[in-house]
Amino acid sequence: MLNTDSKNKVSRLKFEPKIITRSEHNISRADISENALKVLYRLKTAGYKAYLVGGSVRDLLLNIKPKDFDVVTDARPEQIRELFRNCRLIGRRFRLAHIRYGNEIIEVSTFRAAHHVADGEGHIEDGRIIRDNVYGDIDDDAWRRDFTVNALFYNIEDFSIVDYVGGLNDIKTGQLRLIGNAEERYREDPVRMLRAVRFAVKLGFTLHPMTEQPLLELDNLLQDIPSARLFEEFMKLFMTGMALEIYQQLFRYGLFGHLFPETAHALAQDNDGYTHRLLSSVFANTDARIAEGKPVTPAFLIAALLWPSLVRLGEDYKSNGLAEMDAIQLASDAVISRQVSTIALPRRFTQISREIWAIQIRLKHRRGNRPLRLLSHPRFRAAYDFLLLRKQAGEDLGDMAEWWTDFMEKNSHLLPDSTASAGVKARRPRKRKRRFS
Repeated sequence: MLNTDSKNKVSRLKFEPKIITRSEHNISRADISENALKVLYRLKTAGYKAYLVGGSVRDLLLNIKPKDFDVVTDARPEQIRELFRNCRLIGRRFRLAHIRYGNEIIEVSTFRAAHHVADGEGHIEDGRIIRDNVYGDIDDDAWRRDFTVNALFYNIEDFSIVDYVGGLNDIKTGQLRLIGNAEERYREDPVRMLRAVRFAVKLGFTLHPMTEQPLLELDNLLQDIPSARLFEEFMKLFMTGMALEIYQQLFRYGLFGHLFPETAHALAQDNDGYTHRLLSSVFANTDARIAEGKPVTPAFLIAALLWPSLVRLGEDYKSNGLAEMDAIQLASDAVISRQVSTIALPRRFTQISREIWAIQIRLKHRRGNRPLRLLSHPRFRAAYDFLLLRKQAGEDLGDMAEWWTDFMEKNSHLLPDSTASAGVKARRPRKRKRRFS
C-alpha cells in the first residue's frame, strides 16, 4: 500500500514485516538485561510500543552476549523522561534518552523516519545528515537504520521478532548488507564505511557486493568527519579485540590512510616491510591482551602507529644539527600535531606516547646509574615492551633488547608496581623475585 504524507512531499511503499514468533527463535528474556526489561515493561504499561533493537537482538540471535541493550519506542524523549526519574536526555543531532541503573545505561530512542519529512527536524546538506530528529513509526525506523542485521526488533508485547529488511536471513547466511542504496547511505554518514568493516570482522560476516564496492570509491568522504568522532571510531576499531584484522581490512579498502595519513605514508615507503610488521605485531599483541582480560591503553597503539614517521622526521632534525633527544621531542610535537587534525587524540594518551618514545632514546644509554634510574620510570615497562616489538619487526637494535631483558631479570625487585605494560613476552622467561616494599 502506498503511503503519502499530507503535503505530498514524502511517499514510499510500506512493507509488511516478517514476524518470527517466540517458538521460532532462540531469544530468551533470561538473556536480556534485567534493567532493559524494566524499561521495556514500563513503556508497555504506560501504553507505548517498546522494542529491543539493534546489536543486542543481532547478538542474541548469534548466541553472543550483548555488551549493551538499546530500546526503541513511539514515546517522545520528553515522555520517556516523565516515566523515568533516572533519565537524562542527550544529543542534538540525534535526541536520545539515557536511563541509568547503577553502572548500566539503557539507551532509548524514539522511532525515526526519513530525514526529509517536512514537519520534522531532519536536515541534510550535500547528502549528509546534519540533524536526525524526525519521528515516525516502527516501519519508518527500520528502513532508516544502517545494516539489515541491526534492524531487527524484539517485541516485548508477544516476544516475537519483527523483520522488515531481511536481517534474519542475512544473519543465517553470514552477510552484512546496507539497507537501501549503499552509495547514498555512505554519503549520509561516511562513518558507516568504518562500521561496515568493523561489523564484518566482528561477526565474521562477508560484505554484500553492493555494500562492499562503494568502499573502494567513496573513501575521501572520511576527510570531512569531525576529528572527535573519528577518535570514538578509533577506539571501537582498535580497542575491542579485533585490531589486527580490522587494520588489514581498512588497508585493503583504502580507508586506513584517512585515519592515520602519516602512517599510511610510511607504509607506502615501507620497502622492506618493517612498518607493516611492527603494526601487525602491536595489533596482534593488543588483541591477545584483550582476549586474556588484561588492560590495554590506546597510548601504546598511538606510539607504534606514529613511530615510523617520528623516526624519519627525527633523522631530518638530527641532520640539521639537533641532539637526538631534542630531535625526537621536536618530531613528537610535529607528528602528534598533524595526527590530531585527523583524529582528536586526547592529551592523556599522547603524553604517554611521548614518554614511550623518549625512553627509546634513553634505553641506548647503559652506563653508570642510568639504567637503574630508568627502571623506576612509570612508563619503563611499556617502553621496554615496545623495544621488543621493534626488535621482532626486524629493526637493527644490536644487543639492546637482550641486554635490557637480562638487566630487568637481575633487578626485577626495583620495578614499580604501577609500571604500565603492553605485555610483550621476552624471548626467554623472566625469573620471579620477591618484591620489597
